[in-house]
Amino acid sequence: MARYTGPTTKIARKFGEPIFGADKWFEKRNFPPGQHGLAKKRKKTSEYGTQLKEKQKVKYTYGLLERQFRNLYEKASRMKGQKGENLIMLLESRLDNIVYRMGIAPTRAAARQLVSHCHITRNGEVCSIPSVILKPGDVVAVRERSKSLEVIQNSVSSASKYSWLEFDPKSLTGKYLNVPVREEIPETINEQLIVELYSK
Repeated sequence: MARYTGPTTKIARKFGEPIFGADKWFEKRNFPPGQHGLAKKRKKTSEYGTQLKEKQKVKYTYGLLERQFRNLYEKASRMKGQKGENLIMLLESRLDNIVYRMGIAPTRAAARQLVSHCHITRNGEVCSIPSVILKPGDVVAVRERSKSLEVIQNSVSSASKYSWLEFDPKSLTGKYLNVPVREEIPETINEQLIVELYSK
């Protein structure tokens, strides 16, 4: 299963925000990586560079590689409505992202691992595919034998609540209520730049 396994703080510093979650090293070195990271005189980024950077940021945020991201964009472009918003909605509806949003895992990477290691069920059946797109009404839960995992217990205790999700921390069961509205998603993403990039 393809995934990014390189340094995360370096990538977060490149984009200037902690896209992989809380990171104490990012807080200490909140400037671009490299020997000229603190230099004030930096080249002005071109329009294409800005669009590419936004696409790369979203890819790293949700843990996708290029082909996966491109396929998801093409799927979004075939749907009714705005392409950019459709893309964000599809990304938010992925099983690994829902597991992360419910607070079952501390990061999206951890959520992806929990899913691929068969710790998560979807509508009562074990699902080991992180990229599955959930539909409103789908029930996501932790397998009975996996409920005592330390990573899950620690994460659930500090979980955030989202209006489009319902989660019971006692039974470790949640429900995907509805597709979130763009304004409800906390990530700072300019999806229009991605649409412009792929429209060239």
